[in-house]
Amino acid sequence: MRRAALLAPVAALAAYATWVEPRRLAVVREELTLPHWPAALDGLRVGVLTDIHAGMPHAGLDTVERAADTLAAEWPDLVCLLGDFIDRRAVFARPVDTVAVIERLRPLASAPRGVVAVLGNHDWYAGARQIADALADLGVTVLEDSALPVGDGLWVAGVGDYRVRGARIDRALMPVPEDAPVLLLSHDPDAFPAVPERVSLTLAGHTHGGQVAIPWVRRPFVPSRYGERYVRGNIVEGGRHLHVSSGIGTSGLPVRFLRPPELVSLTLRAPS
Repeated sequence: MRRAALLAPVAALAAYATWVEPRRLAVVREELTLPHWPAALDGLRVGVLTDIHAGMPHAGLDTVERAADTLAAEWPDLVCLLGDFIDRRAVFARPVDTVAVIERLRPLASAPRGVVAVLGNHDWYAGARQIADALADLGVTVLEDSALPVGDGLWVAGVGDYRVRGARIDRALMPVPEDAPVLLLSHDPDAFPAVPERVSLTLAGHTHGGQVAIPWVRRPFVPSRYGERYVRGNIVEGGRHLHVSSGIGTSGLPVRFLRPPELVSLTLRAPS
């Protein structure tokens, strides 16, 4: 009887972490005041979606469509997609059609300043060229060590995946005027220590927030050389700003606990 009493809550927690929480979807809304952010761009809304890992349990086409519809309903001015669209390497992964996955992101294409993306490490394992082509067909600009103006003097730069391609931040920023506001997209936050101060905000994913929020359990599952330093949320170092999203999918084990799938809606503010 005692053993059964102990096993029951463990089984309930396991069921929650493997079935219930990975199917939730939270919207994280934040206002960030950024140094040197221009008044003309005060109130800019940036939608962030990352780490879909389509092909993993809980990450089918319906999940992708639901995420796109939910983020579109936040009315972002600009949408940033931070990579790991598809996962083909995990033990639990199942084949998915690349074009079908990307097509489910179409509701985001109406963002006034467009949709910009970088690729993640799992995209390179899954066929990066096909993923990039499907995104381009949807009107998404895929950046790799390059930059794009998106109106009112704002630039978006994106670097190649830190682990697979190497993140050439200097090359990505080369076209950007020195005094222009710029958002930097990096799938992996481990590139952040090399980001110069002139970058207004760096956006990253990759960590999944550790997929669990219990620190002593989470740490071994955070895929970063910096441990929990860049695990999730807003980080400020030396006046430089980074936001790391936990994303919506899972990698390795299809488990989330106290770290539900999330979309991010950022409102960027100029200093008062």
